[in-house]
Amino acid sequence: MTRITYTKSFLKSVQKLPKVIQEKLAKQLEIVSQNPFSSLLHSKPLVAELAGFYSFRITREWRVIFCFTDPEVIKLVDVANRKDIYK
Repeated sequence: MTRITYTKSFLKSVQKLPKVIQEKLAKQLEIVSQNPFSSLLHSKPLVAELAGFYSFRITREWRVIFCFTDPEVIKLVDVANRKDIYK
């Protein structure tokens, strides 16, 4: 099982999410801890300035950016709408 850590900015961003998205995120985090590349998450590596980071879907519109700090540790970096998160 993969351990999950969070940045302070991630936690602040989560508080601003609509409640329904927060609830969906909680379910997605259970999947992430089991397999960060589960097909249910649509995880993908990022490119350009975000090389070394990955993203997964909460819904079609909401994404989480994460990275690996260790092979067994994931750090959640940011969560936002897909139109804003990659900027």
